[in-house]
Amino acid sequence: MHRRNILWGAISGLSAAFAASRAIAATEKPAPAKLKVVYHLSDLDKVNFVLGNIQNHFDGVGGPDNVTIALVIHGQALRAFHSASANPDVSKRVGQFSKAGLEFAACGNTMKSQNVGLKDLLPGFVTAETGGVVRIAELQSQGYLYLRP
Repeated sequence: MHRRNILWGAISGLSAAFAASRAIAATEKPAPAKLKVVYHLSDLDKVNFVLGNIQNHFDGVGGPDNVTIALVIHGQALRAFHSASANPDVSKRVGQFSKAGLEFAACGNTMKSQNVGLKDLLPGFVTAETGGVVRIAELQSQGYLYLRP
């Protein structure tokens, strides 16, 4: 009789320990997946607004280690990134964001229409050879969330 009580007590103790460990595991949240976001910029008058949104995005998630951001630029907005005429604040932000790993993709079609090459843009740009909207679609197919402020 005494052996049954010892055995029953051991089983009950193990069951309680197992239940407690499962309850703790259920309250622990898994680490969220790193978000991937593509910003779409085509309006010249929204350049500073979009760059501010990107800075706010980095600040809101704790920095570039926690999010992957690409900025695809076409149309008149690309003029703000011509190295010969870029605003110093825009130049500074592009440099900082490039160091943080942000992809700056310039629409190849827009570059042709504005008669500029990569050498004419601020450092850090890549060319979206097939076009800005095609690059956006490619990124979305890779799981990037689309934002157009």
